[in-house]
Amino acid sequence: MGGSFIRRVRLDEPSTGRYPFTLPVVRWLAESEGLDLRAGVTFLIGENGAGKSTLVEAIAVAAGFNPEGGSQDFRFATRATESSLGDYLTLSRGIGKPRTGFFLRAESYYNVATEIERLGHDSIQHYGGRSPHERSHGESFLDLVTHRFGPNGLYILDEPEAALSVRGCLALVARMADLAQQDCQLIVATHSPILLSLPGAAILEVGEDGAIERVDFDSALPVRLTREFLAEPDRYLRHLLA
Repeated sequence: MGGSFIRRVRLDEPSTGRYPFTLPVVRWLAESEGLDLRAGVTFLIGENGAGKSTLVEAIAVAAGFNPEGGSQDFRFATRATESSLGDYLTLSRGIGKPRTGFFLRAESYYNVATEIERLGHDSIQHYGGRSPHERSHGESFLDLVTHRFGPNGLYILDEPEAALSVRGCLALVARMADLAQQDCQLIVATHSPILLSLPGAAILEVGEDGAIERVDFDSALPVRLTREFLAEPDRYLRHLLA
């Protein structure tokens, strides 16, 4: 299920020798034949610093989205913190084009919400009829994916669980399943084992050496570590607090 608007991500340009080309995952991408993406929902996971958010951001920029987030029509900027990687990526696209799309970054959604508010009433109607600043962070996230995300869309999300409760994550799983049924493609960087439970999704794990490989739900790092901790929290805490 789901659309297939981006089929492969390649890095064909030579390294500059500076960040982000020093990241192992970027070196892996340069040395490999590229990263294949499937239709529907693809999760990208890995430890902090693995480079998954940098890669997701670069894919969004290469696809034409505003680096701070928003739709392809958003062109505001508050502070440029994005890497240059998006300028070097080549995206192999599917036959069809997405009808709509959005890049959601948890860390800069406040800036996106401010831009939505600046655009006025007509824009706010597409986000549930209320300014995101009048809702909690998590509520505004769910308003966005419920009211703004529609069929035949390309949606790139960077750690959307950052604003969500457990119930909010479950609601997002249900919404992502709906979107996949509506011929959408979603590329999501996440640490959430709840989001990873989405049936039929592809899970791509970035290893310490930067290599990206597909794993199943039970083998995914966030799932394994969460299960181990919940099974024996005292053992983990004795080690951490010693």
